[in-house]
Amino acid sequence: MPVYASHHPLVKHKVSLLRDAHISVKSFRELTKELATLLMVEATTEMALTQKPLSCWSGNISTPMLADKQPTLVPILRAGLGMLDGALSVLPCAKISVVGLKRNEASVKLNAQGHVDIAIETYYENIVKDIAERQAIIIDPMLATGGSAIACIDMLKASGCRQVSALFLVAAPEGIAALEQAHPDVTIYVAAIDEKLNEQGYILPGLGDAGDKIFGTL
Repeated sequence: MPVYASHHPLVKHKVSLLRDAHISVKSFRELTKELATLLMVEATTEMALTQKPLSCWSGNISTPMLADKQPTLVPILRAGLGMLDGALSVLPCAKISVVGLKRNEASVKLNAQGHVDIAIETYYENIVKDIAERQAIIIDPMLATGGSAIACIDMLKASGCRQVSALFLVAAPEGIAALEQAHPDVTIYVAAIDEKLNEQGYILPGLGDAGDKIFGTL
């Protein structure tokens, strides 16, 4: 499974600003949007092009344009909505598929391998009808245990999607490993790979609860 951790200086700087314990809701939202834009640029560098005719001011020309339909962006509710505007600034014609998933906090436990297991509950699913003809790009600030991302990819593939990528602001090694085991064909783009998960399944050093910080429900 390809995993691309950004080396862009601005990405590293903005992630560091997100980690500030005293960051305001406004700043967290703005930085999340900016990081989503930067990551989306990196995630779209391999999009296929084809030569198409165009009537230019200087005459008729053949010029490179996107060969396929634009991807569908898939924010995982609710925190993924914080990255949507930034992603759309790069792909303004993208269709939106929405998936609602949440952790069942009462289910948190350590498995036999010492890894954190958390049950994931689905409460909403609205995937574009022509998903089989589009790449899907999942957007979510955190890849912790990997449960939500795996559940989302399961839904997309069950709906006929054949190409999936995922963008995260921060990821835990445990989440990357779980996602690789479940869906080795998926490509990940991440702003930072953090140290580990704690016993509650939260990323360290992490960002805290990204959903709460974006929506101001701390």
